[in-house]
Amino acid sequence: MLALIAGQGRLPALLYGALAEQGAAPHVAELLEHPADIPGVTPQVFRVEHLGSFLKSLLERGVTEVCFAGSIARPALDPSAIDADTMPLVPQMMAALSAGDDGALRAVLSIFEGAGLSVRAAHEILPDLLPAPGSLSEKSPSDRDRSDATRGAAIVAAMGAADTGQACVVAAGQALAIEALGGTDWMLSTLAGENRPKGPSGGILFKAAKPDQDRRIDLPVIGPETVRLAQQAGLGGIVIPAGDVMILDRAETIAEADRLGLFLWVEGPG
Repeated sequence: MLALIAGQGRLPALLYGALAEQGAAPHVAELLEHPADIPGVTPQVFRVEHLGSFLKSLLERGVTEVCFAGSIARPALDPSAIDADTMPLVPQMMAALSAGDDGALRAVLSIFEGAGLSVRAAHEILPDLLPAPGSLSEKSPSDRDRSDATRGAAIVAAMGAADTGQACVVAAGQALAIEALGGTDWMLSTLAGENRPKGPSGGILFKAAKPDQDRRIDLPVIGPETVRLAQQAGLGGIVIPAGDVMILDRAETIAEADRLGLFLWVEGPG
């Protein structure tokens, strides 16, 4: 049996729907104060201070696999609320809370696997989330866009080495913005209208997984809102490496890119 550890955003509902259609609707759980939005489903709610008890409850339900889906802000830990089953996990939990994003996620995976649970990636459940290489939109990237993508890949790789963001905005080789704690949508919103710094027009959003990232959890995503925000930031398109970024609501995302005149390019061989 699979448990869906659901965060915010569209991904949990997409995965739940796909599994339900296969006749294998998962058990759904969510972290306290980080509600998921899956219509018709009432998730099991747990708090980080009771993680040990939560893991025990999953095993008692017959859960053998978990899938993490959706965004979850890093929770605060109340030492006074930690229960007995969670106390042995405190050193790992503290290491996770004090690490960078990738380090934190690796620590979380270690805790769940240490309890005897296998971790499945979202794109294993729904392979169509990862598109094949090529231009998905009517518009294709120009030579300058492709050059900006190369520059963007170098920037994101450097950010990944520091365990920070997974996206940047580049125009004519110049970095206009890099992703940090606020996420991709916030980064793009800072470039909208008069907020965009003076300099080259156009540009791209480049988004990719971190180097050596465990692709079973926190793989980057884009969707229709990403396209709209990219257009508001004055960009010409979006570039993602094949196998690195999931596209939510793909048909709508591509249609939005075509409507707004942006390109959506999946970079890779092919």
